[in-house]
Amino acid sequence: MDRLDRFLGVHRDALLLRNDRLAVLASNIANAATPGYKARDLDFGSVLSERQPDTLARTNPAHLSANRAASTELLYRKPVQPSLDGNTVELATEQLQFAETALRYRSTLSILNGRLTTLSSALKGE
Repeated sequence: MDRLDRFLGVHRDALLLRNDRLAVLASNIANAATPGYKARDLDFGSVLSERQPDTLARTNPAHLSANRAASTELLYRKPVQPSLDGNTVELATEQLQFAETALRYRSTLSILNGRLTTLSSALKGE
């Protein structure tokens, strides 16, 4: 399994994290009209560096900082213009983040699909 993890690289964890982020953003959008709801998000870079420290350090040592603590906890999004009912969801921001994350999810999925197609071809001897 270790060889497969190395073959898939950081893309496997990135795909799983993007899926988690899409769920969080969808929850924010669904609760846009809920009084007192606080918009949440995760720090994709920090969580990914926590899961893949060696890979990111090899690509750029600046990706890992000694004084930057990685956390898998959801963070609260700070609104630009808070509403009177205490809801911090800004629908345009959430929709933009969702669309961007969905695009990156599809890109990562395409990369993984290409790698698995290459592996399948190698196993078949093509």
